[in-house]
Amino acid sequence: MTTDGPTSEPGRDPEDRASFRRGLRVGVPIGVVVGLVGVSFGVVGVQSGLTPLQALVMSALVYAASGQIAAVTVIGSGGGLLPAVLASGLMSSRFLAMGLALTPSLRGGRLSRAAQGQAVVDTSWAMANNGDGTFDRWLLFGSSAPQYVLWIAGTALGAWGGGLLGDVDRWGLDAVFPVFFLSLLIGELRGTGSRAIAAAGALVALVLIPLTPPGVPVLAASAVALVGLRRRAGGGA
Repeated sequence: MTTDGPTSEPGRDPEDRASFRRGLRVGVPIGVVVGLVGVSFGVVGVQSGLTPLQALVMSALVYAASGQIAAVTVIGSGGGLLPAVLASGLMSSRFLAMGLALTPSLRGGRLSRAAQGQAVVDTSWAMANNGDGTFDRWLLFGSSAPQYVLWIAGTALGAWGGGLLGDVDRWGLDAVFPVFFLSLLIGELRGTGSRAIAAAGALVALVLIPLTPPGVPVLAASAVALVGLRRRAGGGA
């Protein structure tokens, strides 16, 4: 079984090396933005009850901003661990489809491909898409690497240095989470069907907020969205 993977040196093929370097170049500026979100996550994670080390380990192992943010938001609002884990899982469920699409472009045995799949993040996956059903895996690895490093660095800065930053409202860090989620939402609202599904999920959440424990509205809204997307994919069946 080959050991070729995202942490190994780019292959001997000059095109692989060129793709990896190109990925690094495009990944750095995106990583700066990711790092800022990481700072916000570190601050809010600690404020929600995590220790700085727990926040850092979560970022290192999960490496999914939306899933981590959903989890600490539920915890911070008084929800339990189970709703937080479920909310995080639902937010990250898109990686299953992304991973399935990427798999044919990976190389090596099962463990090697599984390791390579850990490099999948939204922006890198989209940039690596060749448009013909294949992916440039070395561009994916290169663009994800600086994002991962800066995500960890940002989390550490926010978790351990949050006290030095003072009031996060003054720095605008309190706005990072809503803007982050809004950017994800805007990207999905391209069609009338998507807008209708989003509106239905939002309505369910608004109705449940005063009636249910924290975390439940997020899970219910996510379930509505998943059902709506499944019906749309099946032609309304």
